[in-house]
Amino acid sequence: MIAGPLLALGEVKIMGKAWWEASRQSSGVSPNPDEVMEAVIQVFAARAFSWRGILGVHTWIAVKPTNASEYTVYQLVGWRLRRGEDPVVIQRDIPDRLWYDAVPELLVDVRGEGVDELIKKIDKAAKNYPYRNTYSVWPGPNSNTFIAWIGRIVPELRLDLPPTAIGKDWLGRIKFFSSTPSGTGYQFSVLGLFGILIGVEEGLEINILGLNFGIDVFDMSLRLPGIGRLGFQRTIRPRTL
Repeated sequence: MIAGPLLALGEVKIMGKAWWEASRQSSGVSPNPDEVMEAVIQVFAARAFSWRGILGVHTWIAVKPTNASEYTVYQLVGWRLRRGEDPVVIQRDIPDRLWYDAVPELLVDVRGEGVDELIKKIDKAAKNYPYRNTYSVWPGPNSNTFIAWIGRIVPELRLDLPPTAIGKDWLGRIKFFSSTPSGTGYQFSVLGLFGILIGVEEGLEINILGLNFGIDVFDMSLRLPGIGRLGFQRTIRPRTL
């Protein structure tokens, strides 16, 4: 069970830099809004800062409506709640920033006709997120619970969150059954600690104490805690609805 996190240690920077010294520059993945007029939705995941990155990632959604000159980023930031602020952050920002030195992985890239309507659905879902007054790094609710919530409400995204997105399986204190974040299957989960998930996008995944193990037949990959996906390299290309 601990093999994945131990292997991930080699890729995660734990010590040696304060958060304000870490890079937040663009990774160069998102299209320039001055050059691409069509609507764009992108979802990213990047290793969490410091020791948290051994096990998990932070996820966020960036959107650009048709002809917009800027992106809006949707994410949940836990430390804001500790300061008495709203942890749900919706703001104009660089969409593909490094997450404090960690290069983001592109999970979804949807563009073109019909995407403006999805952006409206994302905005409404984010503003209606029901767990904004509670935050827990493990097993949730946290930043990944927030993005998974949006994914379930906007299944057109077909959002396959990696097994390292701890918190994605937190369904609530009294809710145990739901669709998967991709909207292509179903899952059973007890407080994000134990459960099973099966979906076209995710494959089969078993959750034990918040650590996810699984297999994705279509992608020919394993899904492992700490490591994430292990198998053929996935290339996310822009798609239309």
